[in-house]
Amino acid sequence: MATKFPLIGAHISAAGDLSLAPLRAQEAGAECFQFFSRPPQGGPAKPLSAQLIKSFKDNCQKYHLESHIHTPYYINLASAKNNIYYGSISVIRDELECGDKLGVKYIMTHLGSAKDLGEKEGLKKVVSGITQILSGYKGQTEFLIEMSAGSGAIIGDTFEEIAKIIDSAPLKKYDIGICYDTCHGFASGYDIRNARSTKKTFADFDRILGLKKLKLIHTNDSLGGLGSHLDRHAHIGEGLIGLEGFKAIVALAKKQKINLILETPHDEKLKNDFKILKKLRNK
Repeated sequence: MATKFPLIGAHISAAGDLSLAPLRAQEAGAECFQFFSRPPQGGPAKPLSAQLIKSFKDNCQKYHLESHIHTPYYINLASAKNNIYYGSISVIRDELECGDKLGVKYIMTHLGSAKDLGEKEGLKKVVSGITQILSGYKGQTEFLIEMSAGSGAIIGDTFEEIAKIIDSAPLKKYDIGICYDTCHGFASGYDIRNARSTKKTFADFDRILGLKKLKLIHTNDSLGGLGSHLDRHAHIGEGLIGLEGFKAIVALAKKQKINLILETPHDEKLKNDFKILKKLRNK
């Protein structure tokens, strides 16, 4: 079992058979991983047989891997269309139940866009939707809101907006955590290009949300500039955040014992992303 914090992982394909994801994660050099449990663009999830659950858990245990589920791309808890809104609620609840059966630690989701309703009504629908998702849920897998890049009317791109949701009266009783995406946060105007700016950004996070809410970090450099609202991931050190920023992020993750998940392009440079982050961790 890897004992150093943070554990460093990546988004891994579960195509064909969910139990292959931990094997692929191990081959990639990951110490933890996230995956889609269903087609991210649409379509039903494959049934979880007892054998599939056992194989997935056995493979995670064999390679000492912590796992997480990312919900599909089409989720929109602020949609004016009932089929999309209630479909999103159903899918996220199903993902929580799936994660609990598989022994997954977190599921994370984007919240969607309020373009049809406006921010005020959109936020109301998001709060109502999450309340329905979590009502009666008794599993061990935890629900996380992922920070968004904020293009258009996307919800969840500021600390204040996320706080309005998780601190609302219906949701205060639930322990809702945050998955911070370095690219999304940077695109939304949160500077992490060096130790000083990273300290300020997460001091603001602590003041508005509480650092105890920070559960996982998606670790991606950004092709878009600060405040650009451009959701374009780059390899570590090849974007506009840069290596000094990730040095600070790794230090924060080490101090808070928060694991890192790469969502950089799956090409020959992914191994170098692992190498960079592990080198920063081991300093």
